[in-house]
Amino acid sequence: MTNSAASSETPIQLIVGLGNPGAKYDQTRHNIGFEALDLLSRSWRIPLSEHRKFQGQFGEGMAVSRKLRLLKPTTFMNLSGQSIRAVTDWYKLPPESVLVIYDDMDLPIGKLRLRQSGSAGGHNGIKSAIAHLHSQNFPRLRIGIGSAKQNVKQAEGEVISHVLGRFSQAESKAMSEMLKLVVDAVEMSLKQGIPKAMSLYNNRSIEAPGSV
Repeated sequence: MTNSAASSETPIQLIVGLGNPGAKYDQTRHNIGFEALDLLSRSWRIPLSEHRKFQGQFGEGMAVSRKLRLLKPTTFMNLSGQSIRAVTDWYKLPPESVLVIYDDMDLPIGKLRLRQSGSAGGHNGIKSAIAHLHSQNFPRLRIGIGSAKQNVKQAEGEVISHVLGRFSQAESKAMSEMLKLVVDAVEMSLKQGIPKAMSLYNNRSIEAPGSV
């Protein structure tokens, strides 16, 4: 077996949801990773609590026939890697065992994308994770939050106000369904591997407001 084949089969042991801490950012588009992790926490009955050493809210327990650890970094988005690294160092986890869930402006609402590795794609939380793990080889699940406008180029201020804005009532309904799909995709990743989950869920979509 080659190293690459072995690494592709590394079991997921830590699931991280990215977001910003505090009521100001609660339920904003940029915090959909937090919401996904909260739903996993409830679904699997793995409670999260503040963990100073890990700079985040952390929990561990049994789910999908294995021990899993859940993490919401409370460092603010652009320092998320500090919190992830604290956990991976403590438990001696390889980057390949860390699944990171986060928002993606380049995906429309109602879409998700699973990948086994890749670049940051301009996402500050993933930039930080890559920098602190010294690797791009960790799986990630991106949740579409839609772009501010259809234009390819957007002013920086527009992008910031979009990702830190909240979903409309109609969008929120679609995102609730989306989060259920995220749980299904994560559970499939744990049971049958990321490639199988990619083949089943990367082409799925939730009917979203304004979609054709």
